[in-house]
Amino acid sequence: MPLVSLDEKAAFLAQWQHTLAPHTVGYRIKLLSLLLSRKLQERMDPHGLTVFHWVVLCCLWAEDGLATSAIGDRLNQVGGTLTGVLDRMEERGLISRQRDPKDRRVWRIWLAPEGLRLREVLPPLVQGLAEEALQGFSKEEYERFSGLLDQMIENLG
Repeated sequence: MPLVSLDEKAAFLAQWQHTLAPHTVGYRIKLLSLLLSRKLQERMDPHGLTVFHWVVLCCLWAEDGLATSAIGDRLNQVGGTLTGVLDRMEERGLISRQRDPKDRRVWRIWLAPEGLRLREVLPPLVQGLAEEALQGFSKEEYERFSGLLDQMIENLG
C-alpha cells in the first residue's frame, strides 16, 4: 500500500510544481546552457578550439593585454583552470604572455596573429548559433530575456 495517496501526491506536486526539477528555472537554464555549450563546441571543433578558448579570445578582442587575473575576474574562473587554458592557447599560437614591466608578478596576455585572425572567423559562427537559439523571438523579447538573466545573475552574485 502506498505511503502517500494519489490525491496527496497531486496536491504536493501542484503546490511545488515550479520548484521541482525539471520545471524549475534553474534546471531549464542549466539545460539551455548545456545545449548552447554543446552546439558552440560543434562550431569550435573545426578550428581546434574549445568554448573556453572562445570566451578568452572574446575578452582579449575587447581589451588586449589584460592581466591573467583580469581575465579570470571577467570570466569568474579560478586561476588553475585558466592557467591551463592559457598554456594551451599559447602552444597553439593564439596568445602570448609577457610579464608586466611595472609589476613582475603580473602576466599580461596578448593576442598573437592567429588569435587576431580568428576575430574575423568565429563571431559569425556564434551569431548563427544565437540566431538558431532565438528563432521566434522578437528583438524586444530578446532584450527583455537578456535583461532578466542579467538581473538573476546580479541577484545571486
